[in-house]
Amino acid sequence: MDQIGTRNPQVGIETTGLEGLSSIRWNLPEAELVEIAVKRGEARLTAHGALVATTGKHTGRSAKDKFVVRDENTEPAVWWDNNAAMEPEAFERLYEDFKAAAKGRDLFVQDLVGGADPENAINVRVVTEYAWHSLFIRNLLIRPSAEALKSFVPEMTIIDLPSFTADPERHGCRSETVIACDLSRNIVLIGGTSYAGEMKKSVFTALNWRLPANGVMPMHCSANVGPDGDGAVFFGLSGTGKTTLSADPHRTLIGDDEHGWGENGIFNFEGGCYAKTIRLSAEAEPEIFATTRRFGTVLENVVLDENRVPDFDDGSLTENTRAAYPLHFIANASETGRGGHPKNVIMLTADAFGVLPPIARLTPAEAMYHFLSGYTAKVAGTEKGVTEPEATFSTCFGAPFMPRHPSEYGNLLRDLIARHGTHCWLVNTGWTGGAYGTGRRMPIKVTRALLAAALDGSLNGAEFRNDANFGFQVPVAVEGVDPGILDPRSTWSDAAAYDRQAAKLVSMFRKNFERFAAHVDEQVAQAAPALPLAAE
Repeated sequence: MDQIGTRNPQVGIETTGLEGLSSIRWNLPEAELVEIAVKRGEARLTAHGALVATTGKHTGRSAKDKFVVRDENTEPAVWWDNNAAMEPEAFERLYEDFKAAAKGRDLFVQDLVGGADPENAINVRVVTEYAWHSLFIRNLLIRPSAEALKSFVPEMTIIDLPSFTADPERHGCRSETVIACDLSRNIVLIGGTSYAGEMKKSVFTALNWRLPANGVMPMHCSANVGPDGDGAVFFGLSGTGKTTLSADPHRTLIGDDEHGWGENGIFNFEGGCYAKTIRLSAEAEPEIFATTRRFGTVLENVVLDENRVPDFDDGSLTENTRAAYPLHFIANASETGRGGHPKNVIMLTADAFGVLPPIARLTPAEAMYHFLSGYTAKVAGTEKGVTEPEATFSTCFGAPFMPRHPSEYGNLLRDLIARHGTHCWLVNTGWTGGAYGTGRRMPIKVTRALLAAALDGSLNGAEFRNDANFGFQVPVAVEGVDPGILDPRSTWSDAAAYDRQAAKLVSMFRKNFERFAAHVDEQVAQAAPALPLAAE
């Protein structure tokens, strides 16, 4: 077997269970991976030197094809209402078939780290069939030094074979695509999909499983820190602005997607960013746009014009176009991936109903309520069959990656907020002046101005009113912001229509939270929005 690259010779490919391979390329750097990917026809170079690849029919995560092995360790602790189970025997058959499928192949291995805090990090060995996948995960996780690679010992293994075809009857899965996670042995098998994001989210899932036992809160959030060391975390589902709003030229970026919060403060799980690029603008998002013109960046499902220039307005392949790049491609990124305890927690929502204010201050109980709710909204046209705004509740702002019950994460967050006196805010990056189709998208300048006031502490001194529907506090006036936009009801031409829409959204919140009612105390239960008398 031909082996190329820097590695620990004492801990070889046998750790993965694979054998009989034709060759292994260990920890290849960017230039070699790009060269191989282009030569093999896996990807193309853009006019500016980035690598662009398409992922076929899977242009996003295959959430319904993800499984967790149900064994004596996971049976009592995994939130099975949210996680599909795979029996150990089915996983073993799948694992054996992966090994058979890998024989005789030329594969790539990256030895990487998940977690910038050494006390809570996990060493991950990622085996891929594609060179561009190897570059993708190299960009996204933390890269050890060449010297550290010589003594690297993996704790977790990911094997990603897009050409593998799963058999539902034999492997206990749903389709020919499978993402199978054995959390007890830290093995993840990914087959039948070329979407590279499955790899990074598998590491997130593993850390979400193991860190709460250490008193560390895993978070689906971006994070940055100000010049005075004032940290902030931004929770939010896809499309709410996590990456855009944390990439602030006046603050140091810690990371854009996955973090932990523990005894030593906040820390990035990753060493890179995975930003959405659909309708990416050099004016509105200059830091992210600049990364798409760097050699080493991986663009996923981005359409190129006849001159090989990316057309970020073209969503013909998918609205979920992405750029994966190492964190140091952002000029003001943290070199350590760590920060102190956050001074502010921001929960982002893209409210397509046009009901929520652009910013609201939350009590710790309200913060836990909205964290467990994890609300945002889909808009018409983003998915087949969606013809009007559709509420989406993804608990903890990341339900697909949460193996444990949401109350475990919610209680951890609430305790950390109380212990460190953290301020909490709900920020609506969605619609104002009406629902989607009638109103307009919240101006990013307004969002940035409100966030700046929240982060520098000046917003705490503003006059607040209590929202009639949700009960939280909303500022009456903020310097540099039109006061009218702070009261969403006043932005609608028909106040009665706003009231009906608000009552509808309140009912959705209350209905969704019924599943958590038995797991929260009275204070959190009382943080629920009040139904209008007419609705009651």
